[in-house]
This record gives sequence, C-alpha cells and structure tokens, in this order.
Amino acid sequence: MRIGVLTGGGDCPGLNAVIRGVVRKGITVYGHEFVGFRDGWKGPLEGLTKPLGIQEVRGILPRGGTILGSSRTNLFKIENGVERVKQNLADLGVDALIAIGGEDTLGVATKLADLGVNVVGVPKTIDNDLNGTDYTFGFDTAVNIAMEAIDRLHTTAESHHRTLIVEVMGRHAGWIALHAGLAGGANVILLPERNFDVDQVATYVEKRFQHEYAPIVVVAEGAQPLEGQMVTQNQQLDSFGHVRLGGIGQWLAEQLEAKTGKEARTVVLGHIQRGGTPTAFDRVLSTRFGLQAIDAVHEGDFGKMVALRGTDIVRIPLIEGTGELKTVPIERYTEAEVFFGS
Repeated sequence: MRIGVLTGGGDCPGLNAVIRGVVRKGITVYGHEFVGFRDGWKGPLEGLTKPLGIQEVRGILPRGGTILGSSRTNLFKIENGVERVKQNLADLGVDALIAIGGEDTLGVATKLADLGVNVVGVPKTIDNDLNGTDYTFGFDTAVNIAMEAIDRLHTTAESHHRTLIVEVMGRHAGWIALHAGLAGGANVILLPERNFDVDQVATYVEKRFQHEYAPIVVVAEGAQPLEGQMVTQNQQLDSFGHVRLGGIGQWLAEQLEAKTGKEARTVVLGHIQRGGTPTAFDRVLSTRFGLQAIDAVHEGDFGKMVALRGTDIVRIPLIEGTGELKTVPIERYTEAEVFFGS
C-alpha cells in the first residue's frame, strides 16, 4: 500500500514524532510505502511531494516543527479543489492518507472521508480543544513554556512593583491559560469561555499589591471583556474564516494602568509556545498516535481519528473530534478563582 502523510495548520512540537512513528512501523512491520505531502492540504492539491522513508525520519524525534511543512489551505474554498486532490492521489498511486492536524485540517479530512477518500486523522493542536481526546500533543510543551515564562516574570514584576500581563495562545478555548496560570501561580486567569469584568480584574490587582506582591495576569488571546468585542490585530480572514487575534494583553495593560495607577506591562508569548523541542509527554503521546494511525490504515479502518482516552489510544469517527470544540468547563475555572487576587 502507498500511503500519503501530511501536516496542516499551525506547527507544534510532536509533529515529527508522529511522522516517525507512522513511517517506522509502516515500513518495518507492514512493508508499506510512503510519500510525504508538503505544506498541508496544499501538497495533495498541487501534487507537492517529498520522499518519506526510514532515512528521512532518522533523528527527527526531538525536533520541533514539521519536516513536511504546513499551511492553512482549505480545499473546499478552492475551485475544483476536491477533484484535483482525488486526481493527484490517483496519479501518484496513493491508496490512503494520514492527515495530522487540528480542527480545520481534520475538518477537511472528515469531508473527504465522506466523499470516499481513504483518510485517517491524527489530532494536533496546542490549544487542546479537539473533542474526543483527553489531550493533544503539543499542549504539554506549550504549557511548560508558558509556565517557565511566568516563573521568570514573577521576580521582575516584584522588583519593579508593576503588573505583568502574559498573553498566551487560545482562540476559543483557554486550556493553555488555565494550566499555565495555575502551574505558574498567576493571580488572575482570563479565558475565552468567560467574558471578564475589567473592574473586577483591577480589584484583584490592587488586592495583590496590598499584600506587597506584584500581580501576574494570564490572558488567552481570545478572551474578551464584558463590554467589548474580540480584540484583533486586523479583520483579515484566513481560508477557514479565522481573524488574526492578538492585542488583548496590551488593551488590558492600558486599562489596568488607568484604573490602578500602577505600571502594567504585557508579554506576548506567541509562537514561542509552539516552537522548539517537545516535552517527554508530547514525544510519547505523538509517537503512540503515529503507531496507532498506521495500524488503522493497515486495517482499512478509514474515516477515523486516533485519540487518547485515559492512558489508552482508541479510534473514534473523525466527526467526533471536529464536530464541536472542547472548551474549559466552568467548574475548572471555579477551581482557579480561589487564587485570584491572593
């Protein structure tokens, strides 16, 4: 069997480990042949390929990013996109696809599966917002990077008696903000799931100063104030209809300075959270995902996505992972509120 592999959407630590697991087991155990599609769905759309064998996956386990490249190409927004992909797969002799990606990438995979393309999905997002799986790889690495940044910011905030706002990734789900904020001892955590009252945040900040400690506020990029709309860098949309987020941290710093009279600064972690080498947890999880994905392909169990349930890797229908986002439940946020302002 000849199998295509692609990685789509934002890069994250662990992608290369998935590719390695797929290829190593696929060749040594099953005797399959692989072709790498470059730059996400743009690869099968335009016939962009690269060799993908044992030699190509040597040494990539600790590497961040993806050796296949990525993009946010949406086949269903391109004229004859699906037909072009099907034709290119046929011309290249590709019998099945393994698509590694998040909501958008696997959303395309779900639609292709419904149209008869042999696809198996591997969930990837540092936001941890895909349904059907307890965790996605890349999330643990992103949380640890953000936690380390918060640890370092505590000392400089206290030295200068200022508020520091740490803006982390999280468009619609605040899992990174919640976990990094709790692990890093943040004094306020703001999530997209719950609009915040900036006056209440200012009260928390002032209370923290009264204890003679400097406050750290962790805010997800998609968090919104009660009275406002989503803060964006611009109104341009990508091919999946997403605006480019960013700016809530700076807006919040200006508001808090005005309300508390204390200096406030913003640190935007941005792409630092998804760059570099993956943690041990993410290396193991992504490797296991890759091994199970090639099993599914070999068995002809298409239209499925591998997922983590407890400590087991299971297979679920693709639609279960992409039908709706997994957001932070209110009870998890309530746990964190105990520490706000203290």
